[in-house]
Amino acid sequence: MELLFLGTGSGVPSKMRNVTSIALKLLAERGTVWLFDCGEATQHQILHTNLKPRKLEKIFITHLHGDHIFGLPGLLGSRSFQGGVGRLTVYGPIGIKEYIETSLRLSGTHLKYSLKIEEFTGGVIFEDENWQVEVLPLQHGMPSYGFRITEKDQPGPLLIEKLKEIGIKPGPHFQKLKNGETVEYDGQVLNGKDFVGPPIKGRVVAILGDTVPCQTAVELSQNANIVVHEATFSEHEEEMARNYFHSTTKQAALLAREANARQLCMTHFSARYQYEDLAELVKEAKQYFPNVVAAYDFLEMDVPRE
Repeated sequence: MELLFLGTGSGVPSKMRNVTSIALKLLAERGTVWLFDCGEATQHQILHTNLKPRKLEKIFITHLHGDHIFGLPGLLGSRSFQGGVGRLTVYGPIGIKEYIETSLRLSGTHLKYSLKIEEFTGGVIFEDENWQVEVLPLQHGMPSYGFRITEKDQPGPLLIEKLKEIGIKPGPHFQKLKNGETVEYDGQVLNGKDFVGPPIKGRVVAILGDTVPCQTAVELSQNANIVVHEATFSEHEEEMARNYFHSTTKQAALLAREANARQLCMTHFSARYQYEDLAELVKEAKQYFPNVVAAYDFLEMDVPRE
């Protein structure tokens, strides 16, 4: 489970940063990639990575401002030419369906794969036996949302050494024991619960769209392993941030602290800040929350377990 930042700027692209797009790589967990936002030239950014568009399974859109969606029609079209045949689902606010369908229709783009578009206003928008994605509204100049991606707890490992110590040899009964079943082996009755370690706690990632400080951002970020939060402006530009419905480094850090998050990753920086300014922006945030990273284009981060 890794985060790959394809664009970390705000508003318009610059020589140093493209506009917003973040890939959540779940290659080991489910063999797929989830994309969060798709600003202009996202597919160009992908060319500089090892990501394969055919591996895209889901795309989540935080809001409909251009720096978060203008790369979407091109990427959807190119995926057909790059071996993408598996079903792709796009989740987004009301209006995303009209935007995609109109763009594809007017450009004469025909997809070779099944595309599903789901619009949301909040709540759990995806869930299976291993994952859950919840979305809640934030506060921005237009409807904007944040996502909480939860990896569900997994069963603990089978304590093979403990079984060997009492003379139990490997075989089909190992799987039954791992499932917690009771097994009779060589005259012994074995309770699987006695030979399975504690559950493996799932990880949580919060990826928030553009927003001013708000309580729903705290809810989405509660106890998260990583919170990805915009920090468009420095702490000294709080009035400007408020006028543009954005957040500062200080506000992002206070959010992470209130939510008891493990780590904060700041992104969506104004073009006024260059790479050499990132250290100062991190320093600002660390006054309020200790574990802070400033994202830059092509940064890759593991999502660690506790």
